[in-house]
Amino acid sequence: MLSLEEFIIEVYCCVDDHLRAISQGKRFRSRGFEPALSDAEVITMEVVGEFLGIDTDKGIFEYFHRHWFHFFPNLGSRTTWLRHGANLWYWKQKLQQMLSKKLNAFSDQVHLVDGLPIPVCRFKRALFSNVFRGEAAYGYCASKGEKFYGFRGHLLISLSGAITSFSLTAANVDERDALRELLQGIRGLLIGDKGYISAALHEELLSQGIDLETALRENMEDDRDPRFVKLLVSLRRQIETVIGQLCERFHIERVRARDLWHITSRLYRKLLGHTVALFINHLHGSEEPLQFEGLVEA
Repeated sequence: MLSLEEFIIEVYCCVDDHLRAISQGKRFRSRGFEPALSDAEVITMEVVGEFLGIDTDKGIFEYFHRHWFHFFPNLGSRTTWLRHGANLWYWKQKLQQMLSKKLNAFSDQVHLVDGLPIPVCRFKRALFSNVFRGEAAYGYCASKGEKFYGFRGHLLISLSGAITSFSLTAANVDERDALRELLQGIRGLLIGDKGYISAALHEELLSQGIDLETALRENMEDDRDPRFVKLLVSLRRQIETVIGQLCERFHIERVRARDLWHITSRLYRKLLGHTVALFINHLHGSEEPLQFEGLVEA
């Protein structure tokens, strides 16, 4: 178990080392001066803040300004810090993918896929809301049994719990249509829920070396070995755990943005926060790397 101070230092070292590996000595900016606060420092603040459950920009900035200013002495205004973090959305994505590769997320022979609702406002207010007008849509969440207005996140993870890929679509986009975008670079068994049932999709993915297996509806005949079906149900708990962490610890379902640029940055810092925590748990040889509660002292 790490102290909070040790955790911040370890996150910074992880982020800084891998950003250097991504850049390969090249500047991220084509012109202008380097900012006073480094890219690694900004991303570290965001990742640690998200891990601690502080998901607002104001909350993260004030927390570090109040408690950890000696670690980040070049911390300027909140507006500058916020713009700096939003501009790094692409590098957060690349950083998350690099860490996932180191966690063997793409080479794993078993992956799990599922969707999660990301509402942008309360359902009753959707008719009058102008937030994401023309981009968000009405959708239905089967697990919660309710309609919502907003987006749908599509998540693919490896069997170890590492986030392999993620995409964001309007809530009315079919999960099967969004699935193809997630599958680049993977092979083997893919486990989904009943929303991915499609004979045509199953045959298409088989030709790509991916065996899509799902639970069947009650009115469908299942000739598979019952032990195999039971195993599928058991393995699916892994993605339920990851989605639970993203919703409860990282608050991925809360939209605190008014345009796609900012919501993209916020989503990727949450995904990166989860991946960094998993990566650090692996570095410390944790037998249960998805158990984040034991990573940092309370």
